[in-house]
Amino acid sequence: MAKATFAAGCFWGVEAAFRKVPGVLDTAVGFTGGALDGPSYEEVCTGKTGHAEAVQVEYDSDQVSYDQLLDVFWNIHDPTTQDRQGPDVAIYYHTDEQEETAEESKKKLERSGHYWNPVVTEIAPATEFYAAEEYHQKYYDKRGLE
Repeated sequence: MAKATFAAGCFWGVEAAFRKVPGVLDTAVGFTGGALDGPSYEEVCTGKTGHAEAVQVEYDSDQVSYDQLLDVFWNIHDPTTQDRQGPDVAIYYHTDEQEETAEESKKKLERSGHYWNPVVTEIAPATEFYAAEEYHQKYYDKRGLE
C-alpha cells in the first residue's frame, strides 16, 4: 500500500473524486502544512493556522499508479489559481520518486498549452497530516451525494 496527499480546495469534493478511482483503498480528509498541532476545522477556516485542507489517499500501486492519481488531481481543480481558500493547491510528496513524478507531471501540463496562466500548484514534502473530525470523513458518501 502506498500513500499520496493532495490539496485542491474544499476536501469533500477532492476526496469524492479519489474514492472513485479503482485501486484507491482508503481516503481521509484533514489538514497539513500548518503551524498548529492537531487543528480543528474551525481553526483552519480562520486562515490563521497555515494549514491546507488535504486528502490523504492510500492506494494499491499494483492497481493504480501515482501518475494516474496525479491525472485525477490535475483534472479536479484549476491549477492556475493559488490560495483561493487559503493554502489550497498542492501536491505533498512522500518519497523522492513521488517528487520527481509530480514535478515532471507539472512540467508536462505547463508544456501542454492547456492553460493561459502559469500552473501555480505547489509541490512540497508531506508534513504531519491531521485527520479532520469524523463528520467530514467521506462526507459526500454519508449524505448520498456520490
